[in-house]
Amino acid sequence: MDYKYSVKENWGKTSTDQFIKHEDRRQFHIEGYPGNVWVTEDNVHGGRWIERHSAVVKTKSQAQAIVDSEIDDAQAFYDNLSEEDQALQSRPTDITLP
Repeated sequence: MDYKYSVKENWGKTSTDQFIKHEDRRQFHIEGYPGNVWVTEDNVHGGRWIERHSAVVKTKSQAQAIVDSEIDDAQAFYDNLSEEDQALQSRPTDITLP
């Protein structure tokens, strides 16, 4: 399966709109990652979702760099926690985009 990569802040669900609609989920694969990176199936419906949200299209390597930076920051934050606080959560792991 081929994918498209984009960046757009998720505004969630409002009374009049949803960031990801039920219809979107039926028409194409979409998955969110750290750094507001969105991976959509490379088809007409995924392309329309990107256009509808005015998302910024990225290459896979650009999107991966954004995710890596977010994970690096989260890992650094975790590493600076006390041992007691570290015991309460897991260290963020690296993510490889599809």
